[in-house]
Amino acid sequence: MKKRINYLMVLLTIIFIVGCTNIEDASVTDKETDTQEVTTVETNSNNSEKEETITTAVDQPVLEETPTEQNNDLFSGYKLIEVDGGDLSGHREPNVVVDIGYGDRKYWAFTNEFGQLVRVIADEIVLQDDDNEPVTSAGRYYNDEAKVPGVERADLDEGHIIADSLGGESNAYNITPQESTLNRHGDQAYMEDAIRKADGATNFEAIITYPNTETKIPSHYKYTYTLKGNKVVDEFDNGNPDEINKSLGLTESKSTNSNKSTGTEDISSVDIDGNGQVTIKEAKAAGYSMPLKSDHWLNLDTNS
Repeated sequence: MKKRINYLMVLLTIIFIVGCTNIEDASVTDKETDTQEVTTVETNSNNSEKEETITTAVDQPVLEETPTEQNNDLFSGYKLIEVDGGDLSGHREPNVVVDIGYGDRKYWAFTNEFGQLVRVIADEIVLQDDDNEPVTSAGRYYNDEAKVPGVERADLDEGHIIADSLGGESNAYNITPQESTLNRHGDQAYMEDAIRKADGATNFEAIITYPNTETKIPSHYKYTYTLKGNKVVDEFDNGNPDEINKSLGLTESKSTNSNKSTGTEDISSVDIDGNGQVTIKEAKAAGYSMPLKSDHWLNLDTNS
């Protein structure tokens, strides 16, 4: 009997020891797991090779700048809204940015806190595609333009910042009341014609300024763009170029750079690149003051 009790005691002792061993093993395993996790972190921070691999994996999305991220930076402080390209309303929201490029073009227009159109930018100006886009017989995407306050005046046109021919839409975020002669025959027309002849432009930016915070009629335009690798800057007031020339005493000039054609002018003296067309830059380089009169022999009758 005593032997049985001793045998039972030994058996219980063995079972107890085995049970404790399992508990300790589980505890050790947990500790080892924790240690491994800590070790992994420590190894990553101490092992330059592994740290570089992990850093590359984590930082890759930051280094790869997406269009969305670029737009977020570009639109900072502005609300992005959508406006139909042919919307005739002359109303503009303050502090917004609108895509005014027809089709897939991305032309961005910005307003200030007073609802004035103050800036238009485009990475690339893509010309109107008459063969693949719905264009009217007048060469326009829409039959009319937005009625921005001021365009009701007889001397002001519904002037595009980026013309139909250059892929621009006709809502209030691409239209300003612009002096008619300037729009049809002056610097605005010259600029648009130059871009068409160059088959587009890059790095386009228009800065529009106003005499006060109440009006929607600009006082001045500044255009910066790149044509075939050459940076061009055009600045002009929103006024009749004939009257501006007269006020500057240019209309009475009898120099060789007179306005009216005599039929003997040699365009080659102005046409620097020899392509048979004269750009604003070439005309200025030849000594012609801008803006030119509408009947100037160099002037082209172009549409906005």
